[in-house]
Amino acid sequence: MKNLFNSRQFHKALAPWVFLPLFISSTTGLIYRVSKDVLGYSRDQVHWLMSLHEGEWLGDNGELIYVILNSLGVLWMLITGFQMFSKTISFTKKVTKGESKG
Repeated sequence: MKNLFNSRQFHKALAPWVFLPLFISSTTGLIYRVSKDVLGYSRDQVHWLMSLHEGEWLGDNGELIYVILNSLGVLWMLITGFQMFSKTISFTKKVTKGESKG
């Protein structure tokens, strides 16, 4: 139970910090792809979305840091989220009174 508590605390502590960058990246990536492939905009017309998506507006070093931190944030949320999920959901069938395991 202690690991579950730690996973929840770490997940809760990091979530506010990764929410906005991940939200920006996911929405701009989606809008970019839909605009380009479905709506027929050219790459030049929607480049500003990719610039936001990749953190290009932060400069060369900022872009690299933004992408790395975004990736680590996603991995961290996935790992801690899965830990919480796997601890709360039983993957084995529970045996009720009167049933046999066999």
